[in-house]
Amino acid sequence: MWRSCHRLRDGGRRLLKRPAGGPSPSKSPGPTIRFPARAYAPPTERKRFYQNVSITQGEGGFEINLDHRKLKTPQAKLFTVPSEALAIAVATEWDSQQDTIKYYTMHLTTLCNTSLDNPTQRNKDQLIRAAVKFLDTDTICYRVEEPETLVELQRNEWDPIIEWAETRYGVEISSSTSIMGPSIPAKTPEVLVSHLASYNTWALQGIEFVAAQLKSIVLTLGLIDLRLTVEQAVLLSRLEEEYQIQKWGNIEWAHDYELQELRARTAAGTLFVHLCSESSTVKHKLLKE
Repeated sequence: MWRSCHRLRDGGRRLLKRPAGGPSPSKSPGPTIRFPARAYAPPTERKRFYQNVSITQGEGGFEINLDHRKLKTPQAKLFTVPSEALAIAVATEWDSQQDTIKYYTMHLTTLCNTSLDNPTQRNKDQLIRAAVKFLDTDTICYRVEEPETLVELQRNEWDPIIEWAETRYGVEISSSTSIMGPSIPAKTPEVLVSHLASYNTWALQGIEFVAAQLKSIVLTLGLIDLRLTVEQAVLLSRLEEEYQIQKWGNIEWAHDYELQELRARTAAGTLFVHLCSESSTVKHKLLKE
């Protein structure tokens, strides 16, 4: 399944000379949607002001210490996370900063801040609905009608994921070349809502974040359920773009940076979901597979 995807990735790395006046890249019929970004946009950079990073267990969970200072959220709340594993991951983000703290690279910290402060004041049900809403504009449900090579690529790479999701959750998820999108039965979002209700609010923040990166709840569920790796999910979310890069060439630094940044965000969000899920819940989900 992944052979053609990897050929795209390898082909995209070669700079191809685009002919003058060449046609513009074709676009999928899906509407252009601006998805909400994270509630917090981290500041850009600042000079590192601490030497050591450590974690301690407090009454409300695990805390991060920068030297002898306890880390706080943007709303000045004590930065406390529910699991030791997540605390270690966040502490690693802070410890890996060099002379300059680059907040825009600290995706786990930002997701924790959003979960702790909840600046948009959304409850669990609203988070679930926001995640399932991506099904209306899911990347892999919108198909092109031409060229035939791209039509075949989308069918070969996206259809198996849709079929997996339909079998895994007992739902129907169709695709369409219409700008109006596919016709999805009302039962499908209801089933997905019921499934996501098994996650806590912290994990749901991560699920919505990943769905926003991939512009696909189907690919996000594939990641969370370990059907896809981060690299596979990102490549599938960029399938048409990778096709165009192979055909017309790429801007070496720009496309590579965009790809690596998307991988980093998607990986952080996926890790956040698993580290925020109760171990017993995660074990139960895996044993069901």
